[in-house]
Amino acid sequence: MNEVEGVQGQLQCHACGGQCAFSPRARALLCRSCGTQHADALPDDPSAADETNYSDDMAGADLPTLVETRVHRCQSCGGSVVFTGAVLSTRCAYCDGPVVLTTQDSGYETMALIPFHIEEEAALAAARIWVTGRWARPNDLKVVVSKSRVAGLYAPFWTFDSHEAVHYWATYKARRGKTTRIRSTRGALGISFDDMLMPASHHVTPLIRDGILHEFDPAQLRPYGPAYLAGFAAERHHQSVAEGLRANAADKDLLIRNRIKTHVGKRVVKVTRYDAETTGVRYRRILLPVWMLHYQYRGKPMKVVVCGIHGRTFGERPFSRWKLAAYAAALSGGAVLAGLAWGAGGFL
Repeated sequence: MNEVEGVQGQLQCHACGGQCAFSPRARALLCRSCGTQHADALPDDPSAADETNYSDDMAGADLPTLVETRVHRCQSCGGSVVFTGAVLSTRCAYCDGPVVLTTQDSGYETMALIPFHIEEEAALAAARIWVTGRWARPNDLKVVVSKSRVAGLYAPFWTFDSHEAVHYWATYKARRGKTTRIRSTRGALGISFDDMLMPASHHVTPLIRDGILHEFDPAQLRPYGPAYLAGFAAERHHQSVAEGLRANAADKDLLIRNRIKTHVGKRVVKVTRYDAETTGVRYRRILLPVWMLHYQYRGKPMKVVVCGIHGRTFGERPFSRWKLAAYAAALSGGAVLAGLAWGAGGFL
């Protein structure tokens, strides 16, 4: 069975037979031909936010589904995305490289998603305003960015819950008078993680993750279905739960170390080691919406990420060297004048 062919009928307009795409503004499938809205085609179920229990002895049951799917694979970064409905772009949403049509036989079932809330026009405006409003930007940057477009993508993420029983060993600096000594300490604490949002693909860079991290609300999750994906690119899930936990172990380690430092409550804490017993693991495989604007400035590729939920925007930008030099000169001049004024006032 071909997954793409199997959903085409679900995206046809009942009024004229044309192809529909999801409209963030209308919160409905919208026919591209006659404009008819089909709100009843969107699945809505409170259980979309439900989590699944996981333990190490369940790893053998966490297997991908075998469904042949047509995907567009990027020839530059290797990213693979699925277009549900009409193919809107021949460029990669992740890096703007060229994509080629191929097939993919397996992937993990997505449990839920948060639909796009921000339209393309609003995302494009937000990205351009962000870039052109940067401090010390080159004068010609506005013209460069005005020729760029945004690409909408459902990016794969995990949410993880867990409880960590942590035993730690650490050092800290203790100061008495003019003497500073290194002290050792140890202790134990319990840490509970709830809806820890983690990338489910190495193509989801920190820039993309941070662009959506602050906007995640499980109450906004909706059941996974082709109607929400219609008109957008989406990357399928390809990690098992065990792989997802390993891939994000460094981020979790950083969070645990920061909690330990807070628990010690001393100056300049260094965690020498810790042991953590993990229990109560629960997870979701979800898709989250992002808009990405790609542009090149003097041959260097850059991107700006707009959260598809609330429009939070940030990204990469160039600096004008002569403006930086001018600002530095102005600051130096200001410091000299302040020093002269201070001296003239008899303070020196």
